[in-house]
Formats: sequence, structure tokens, C-alpha cells
Amino acid sequence: MTIFDFFSRECKHENFPIDREIGYCPDCGELIENQWFLLRCSCCGVKHRAIVKNGKILPLEKFCQNCGSRDFVAEQIDRINFIDINYAVHIKKVIQNDLKPFTQTWVDPTETSNGKLRLLQQIQ
Repeated sequence: MTIFDFFSRECKHENFPIDREIGYCPDCGELIENQWFLLRCSCCGVKHRAIVKNGKILPLEKFCQNCGSRDFVAEQIDRINFIDINYAVHIKKVIQNDLKPFTQTWVDPTETSNGKLRLLQQIQ
């Protein structure tokens, strides 16, 4: 933990369970999605160990030990399995909700001709 982390008020979502695909953080209430990535060599396709630094997935080694290539591709996987657990990188992504506030107006059933509730048009 750095001194910057001590003064930062941003939630790290540490208490959100790693086995759930999507859900709400128990600390801050934001919608969180667990994402898993594998880093592969772009030349030969061998899996490599990786880290997340500043939001980017980077390899631990500078080049591929199999073919010598320096190019890598991050592949997103739907769910983690036992074989890939040593190579997988986990990211907790915050999903933004685009909810717009709106108001609905209902007509009183005693004022309508047939006695049914009716929803009026929404004006934005």
C-alpha cells in the first residue's frame, strides 16, 4: 500500500467475490463485472504469465521463450478453468448504468370513462 492509496477514497472492490460473474460491490454499491484474460504470444500462441499495470495487461517476460517474439495478444475468456489459473489475469470492471430520471403520470380511474387506469404520455 502506497501513501497515495491511503488518501485515495476510490473503492478497490476488494470484498466483491471473485467467483461471481456480475454483481454489486458490498462496499460502494457499484455494478461490478469480473473479467478474465489470457496473454498469448501473437506468433506461436503460447500462454504467458501477465500482470495488470495502469489498466493494461503486460507480460512478465520481455519476449516469448518459445519463438522470441515481443508481440503479445490479450484474449478475454468467459470463465476461468483449472488449467489456465496460473496464466489468467483478473480485472474487476465497473459497469456504468445509463439511467435517465423520468416521471410517470397516471389518470385517476374515477375521472376516466371506462374506470381503468391509464398512463399519460411522457414528455421529455
